[in-house]
Amino acid sequence: MNLKAAEQTGAILEAFYEVYNQLGYGFIENVYQNALYKELQRRGIPCVPHKKITVHYKGEPVGYYETDIIAYDSVILELKAVSKLTEAHEIQLVNYLKATDIEVGLLLNFGPKPEFKRRFFSKEARDYLKKKNPLNPLNPRLKNDITDTDL
Repeated sequence: MNLKAAEQTGAILEAFYEVYNQLGYGFIENVYQNALYKELQRRGIPCVPHKKITVHYKGEPVGYYETDIIAYDSVILELKAVSKLTEAHEIQLVNYLKATDIEVGLLLNFGPKPEFKRRFFSKEARDYLKKKNPLNPLNPRLKNDITDTDL
């Protein structure tokens, strides 16, 4: 399977496991976020922490969120420090992808066991949703363009 941004996400995951192996489990999310940011920088991976993203509704700004980290200008990193990732965490990441032009996201959990999910939201799916009423079912052809399976 040819995954979009596979090389970049692989490098990010190597940094994630390095931080996890050094710090282990039990710190608050902010500690891991700062450590991962430093590790990504150390490895020469371009990244920006705390980037403010505006959410639009029908062309009008309706709110914003702040990313944990954006790497390579093309991968959103959403960090957690919870006992287990939930569907709500995954939906949060997909919504972040929907609010940007970024197609790839990594959900990274610094829990009792290191855990990650890779999610994808294609430009085609984004364009389709912009044209359709949200109550209409999603075109089945685009279902795979919304989320990948876990690596």
